[in-house]
Amino acid sequence: MEPKKKIVLLVDDDKFLLNMYALKFGNSGFVAEIAESASIALQKLRDGLVPDIILCDLVMPTTDGLEFIRRLKEEGLAKNVPIVVLSNQGQMTEIEKAKELGVAGYIVKASTIPSEVVEEMKKILSKTAPQSL
Repeated sequence: MEPKKKIVLLVDDDKFLLNMYALKFGNSGFVAEIAESASIALQKLRDGLVPDIILCDLVMPTTDGLEFIRRLKEEGLAKNVPIVVLSNQGQMTEIEKAKELGVAGYIVKASTIPSEVVEEMKKILSKTAPQSL
C-alpha cells in the first residue's frame, strides 16, 4: 500500500512563489494546497482541509501571517499541525513573535533555496509525526 501523501498548505500573496513552491513540493511527493491570502487559507481550513503542515508568509495584505496564526489558534483550526513561517522578515523581533505563537520553524526566504525549504519541512514533519512501525 502506498503511503498517504502529506498535504502542505502554502499561504503567500506572491503568486509566483506560491506556484514555484507548489511545483517543488509536488515534485517531492507532497500534495500542495495553495492560498493567496490568510482569509482564503482560513476558509479552506474551516471548510475541512486538514493539512499535515502549514507554510505561511508574514507580510501579506489585509491579514498578516502572525494574525493568521493567532486566528488558527483562536478558532481551533489545524490543531497539532506544525506551522512554519517563510518570510523575508529576518529580524529577531519578528522571529520571537512567531515563536511565541508556537511555530515549528522560521525560514528566511532570502537565505534559503526552495529545495532546502522542502527538506526543512520534511525534517519538521518527521519530528512531529507519530512513528509508524
